[in-house]
Amino acid sequence: MEIKPTPVVEIHNDLLTANQVQLFVKREDLNHPTISGNKARKLKYNLSRAKAEGHDTLLTFGGAFSNHIYATAAAGKKYGFKTIGIIRGEETLPLNPTLQFAKDSDMELHYIDRTKYRLKNSLIFMDELKKKFGEFYNIPEGGSNKEAIEGCLEMINELDKSYDYYCCSVGTGGTLAGIIEGLKGEGKVIGFSSLKGEFLTVEVSSLLSTNGFDIRDNWEVNGKYHFGGYAKFPEELKSDMLAFEAEHGFKLDPIYTAKAMLGILDMIKENKFPKGSKILFVHTGGLQGRMGFGLD
Repeated sequence: MEIKPTPVVEIHNDLLTANQVQLFVKREDLNHPTISGNKARKLKYNLSRAKAEGHDTLLTFGGAFSNHIYATAAAGKKYGFKTIGIIRGEETLPLNPTLQFAKDSDMELHYIDRTKYRLKNSLIFMDELKKKFGEFYNIPEGGSNKEAIEGCLEMINELDKSYDYYCCSVGTGGTLAGIIEGLKGEGKVIGFSSLKGEFLTVEVSSLLSTNGFDIRDNWEVNGKYHFGGYAKFPEELKSDMLAFEAEHGFKLDPIYTAKAMLGILDMIKENKFPKGSKILFVHTGGLQGRMGFGLD
């Protein structure tokens, strides 16, 4: 799976000028129309490993609006894999745009309740799935595993200059872990959580350590900008997101990147970045999620 390098653009506004910082955006949302953003990076080496191990079926997990489900379905269709999506919650008809796309891409959808879904990483549940579906290559929720980290660190390898701060949205932690590993201790990394709770710091540390990567001390997860929790899209977030898009000419997604970008701007307003700082925001794509909120 080839991923072409994506551009880095600088954005300008009065807030940045007044606080004497520069803000750049790595446009990972441009790397593929359907296998988009960080999901392309996460799937790249998972697909290679699945093929090398002789698998013809991918099985993965996600919620009803999951970017990962959407991208895995698209990747399976494009690269000749059968795909199975284990979806958290009950089926609701008509299907939302995310699940309809997955179904149209020939993904087989199976729904399980939230209690059962919490067992998704257990060996007993995995054995149940193998009895039901036969052999498959398992990609974890969000695509976050060693292969994902190896794919995401390549975003850093593409950069032709360094920055003081590297920022991204965080859901399952694979992208943040890849950026941390790619930087090898350089700069400061800030992940903006789209979920309530303080558990993501532990999740990212675990992803790094269990997969043989160093745990460094140049990163943190900021949990202040979840705007009510995962998939919550209050009017405040919507209005600020649309105003940002109108000013800067590119789109964000309501679940992840809008929260992170508005978090960065708020931190700039609060003088959390020293004057002269160069900040890079990694736009992780996920624009398909806009459809679930009635946005184009």
